[in-house]
Amino acid sequence: MDILAVNATDGPAQRPPRAQLFRLLTFLCLALSLATFTLFTNWKAHEAAVVPLNAGDILQKCRWLDLKPAPPPGFHKRTNSDRYEAGTSPVLVKNATIWTGRVSGLEIIKGDILLNKGLIKAVGTVEGRDLSGLEDLVTVDAQGSWVTPGIVDIHSHIGVSSVPLLRGASDTDSTKGLVQPWLRSIDGLNTHDDTYRLSIAGGVTTTNVLPGSANSIGGQAFTIKLRSTKERSPSSMLLEPPFTFNGTEVESDHPLRWRQMKHACGEEPGRIYSATRMDTIWTLRQGYETARKIKDSQDEFCAKAEAGLWNELEGDFPEDLRWEALVDVLRGRVKIHIHCYEAVDLDGIVRLTNEFKFSIAAFHHAHEAYLVPDLLKKAYGHPPAVALFATAGRYKREAYRGSEYAPRILADKGVSVIMKSDHPLSDSRHLIYEAQQAHYYGLSSNLALASVTSTPATVAGLDHRVGFVKTGYDADVVIWDSHPLALGATAKQVYIDGIPQLASPHTVAKPESFQRVPKTPNFDKEAANAVKFDGLPPLAPAKPGDDRTEFVIFSNVSSMYRRSKGRVEEIFSAAEDGEAGVVVVKRGRVVCSGTSAACASSVRDVSAEEIDLEGGSLAPGLLSYGSPLGLQEIQGESSTYDGVVTDPLTGKVPEIVGGDDAVIRAVDGLQFATRDAYLAYRYGVVSAVVAPKASGFLAGLGTAFRTGAAHKLIDGAVIQDITALHIQISHVGVPSVSTQIAALRRLLLGGAHGELGSVFAAIADGKLPLVIAVQNADAMASIINLKKQVEEVTESRMRITFSGGLEAHLIATEIGLAEIGVILAQSRPPLWAWDERRIIPGPPLSKATALSVLLDANVTVGIGVHEQWPWAARNTRLDVAWAVLDAGANISKADAIALASVNLERLLGVHADSHDDDGDLIATKAGSILDMEAKVAGIISARSGGVFLV
Repeated sequence: MDILAVNATDGPAQRPPRAQLFRLLTFLCLALSLATFTLFTNWKAHEAAVVPLNAGDILQKCRWLDLKPAPPPGFHKRTNSDRYEAGTSPVLVKNATIWTGRVSGLEIIKGDILLNKGLIKAVGTVEGRDLSGLEDLVTVDAQGSWVTPGIVDIHSHIGVSSVPLLRGASDTDSTKGLVQPWLRSIDGLNTHDDTYRLSIAGGVTTTNVLPGSANSIGGQAFTIKLRSTKERSPSSMLLEPPFTFNGTEVESDHPLRWRQMKHACGEEPGRIYSATRMDTIWTLRQGYETARKIKDSQDEFCAKAEAGLWNELEGDFPEDLRWEALVDVLRGRVKIHIHCYEAVDLDGIVRLTNEFKFSIAAFHHAHEAYLVPDLLKKAYGHPPAVALFATAGRYKREAYRGSEYAPRILADKGVSVIMKSDHPLSDSRHLIYEAQQAHYYGLSSNLALASVTSTPATVAGLDHRVGFVKTGYDADVVIWDSHPLALGATAKQVYIDGIPQLASPHTVAKPESFQRVPKTPNFDKEAANAVKFDGLPPLAPAKPGDDRTEFVIFSNVSSMYRRSKGRVEEIFSAAEDGEAGVVVVKRGRVVCSGTSAACASSVRDVSAEEIDLEGGSLAPGLLSYGSPLGLQEIQGESSTYDGVVTDPLTGKVPEIVGGDDAVIRAVDGLQFATRDAYLAYRYGVVSAVVAPKASGFLAGLGTAFRTGAAHKLIDGAVIQDITALHIQISHVGVPSVSTQIAALRRLLLGGAHGELGSVFAAIADGKLPLVIAVQNADAMASIINLKKQVEEVTESRMRITFSGGLEAHLIATEIGLAEIGVILAQSRPPLWAWDERRIIPGPPLSKATALSVLLDANVTVGIGVHEQWPWAARNTRLDVAWAVLDAGANISKADAIALASVNLERLLGVHADSHDDDGDLIATKAGSILDMEAKVAGIISARSGGVFLV
């Protein structure tokens, strides 16, 4: 309006045209709009600039999302360990042979190791400046002994399946759901588990404590050091817990620590929840989808926060305490350990990893992994390692195709191999034995040692501090009395965080040969057949050549042992005779043994097949007792075994079989041609005694059979229909121990009728042995008193054998005086139940062993196998050899072989005349049947009329 007024003073001639006025008005409107837009924009900008008070915390949390686990900068320059305990004296280990774990396990150094402030300060040459100023230095002369890193057990339930196994002591599995990533093994860790010290004695220093496998996601695992701490708490045992473990946050831009988590697939998650494989995989996908959504919402939230778009954020940072660990899996910050057996399960998990983009640290158990190594390489990120047992298998359907050659096959395919314990299922004290067996069956020595040290440390993300003997690493080392892969290798001292763990270690003298890497037999053909036949290679014994071959000559024989009047005697020794010998066999019978000259006439003008034993030996075949071998094919499948006997103390025995007076015979339920029986045969266990499986007090009559027989109707397949009566005295599923002893007293004094009465009358008269499965020394003492009472009445000597006998050493003198024999069902005593807690552990924790104590008390001793492990029968020869080594006594090879042959026969009631001549003989290559380096080459069977090659 002002402009128009000014223009008006100029007169009509100066009035702007209509178009010009229109343009002016348009300009004014645009200017006004621009001003309005600018004001609005400035207002929005003002609004965005108002950030929340916790914006710094939010941005820091967002930065953490991209952090990955790794050692902090300068970790190996630390001057003391975070686990160092003040007052610990420095230690100088001199003159050691050091297997460092470096260079793929190929580096071996002759020299010294300095341990100080919980760390390895120097390896190899220790300079004077390294020792300067060290007070209270302890110097240990290793005298050339092997030194390795402490053993790392990647799969254990120690402390959560706490021993002894008492009510409330098992926190392995949860029954609250299939997917529970929020659970933590540390919350169930018992610091009073009695097996910590035993495992340490076996050289184990670091253990990954996993939840169980009853859930598809069982929860988070925690890695611990096994030594006791001054604080005495579970938390103080932890090795590198996640920073969030105690509610603390990671420092700015500081690397995270690895987390560990347990998954499971296959049949085991369905035990509680009746879930199929389809159910299990779905629950895993569902759980990961939940985690993926949280992860995506976090990423979206942080993208806006980091862009300054605070006004677009709704609510707090998206997170859920239940799922945060699984979200971390998707961020690549968790080591996943998956219990998985079969190819179908491995395939399902590999697909899952690619669907949700996460990596697997290791498949555990994985009995079929060796059949599908290329499948493992398809897993997201990198191929997982495989954590295995060495020989345990066929205990359930999923393990039926397991192979002792799996470690070497996988390693040859470039897959990392770990040997694990699954403690307490398998005693972690003897984890080094798993590595020894893996080496025996073909895994190279460097990888075998790495499989229990550097490889598990690396797979668990802890290879920056454990698993290697290297400067700056934790001071966890083991000094061994022999090469760690030699059978029976025993720790002379174990250091954890530089602290010696064995107060007064005991070791025994061993042959010089035990100081070198053991030689391994050639199992190339067997390994190839394991894959060729999809895990089920033929095992039935076969004769050499054709059936017309009458003569077989074993040459280059170093020694020969045979039966003689209930004993085993050495009848030939190359060391004594000055030259290797020969053994001539005709139709399964030895016709000559000795020097070549002595046996020349036996083979003159005959066509014979010659087998070079390469310094090997011949010895009587071994016998197995203790497991359901011959009554069971697969432990976990009821359709594959004879079943359980109804016990008259706990249930009514059907009248159709005789009611409570019935006696069940194992011979009626014998199963032949089982894989475990054939495997036992191939490793020198030619016969077995088995009793009916008992649910309580009374089992039944045992029987003896040949493990290599194809069926019962073959001549000689059943060696003896009835051997002894078997009962058990225990606390499991039966009335009181005193009730069981009372029942036994009544039965022995004539209180039974019918067949049961006849059997116990024969026992009371000393005509039939009584084998009693018992562990507790007090129960054994009651039986000794009862034996005296009955014998005073009957004026006969009863033949009683204790089977199991974990506490027999406590009353060894009394057992010997009572003329009772003992079968050590486990020559390396485990610790599970309360009434087994007083075991004598043997070296290095005790000088004596159960075997040495019982032999010193003049007790007849046999060595058996665990009651649930028919697969272990094949290892009988190694069990015997190890027990004799640990006993440290002057036990001859002949007497050692007797422990699992003629002694067992005597204790179990197998008659000497049940054998033709001296029974089957075992021929071994490159050593005797007690040498781990030896391989069984054949079985000489007089009854079968031939030699069977294996």
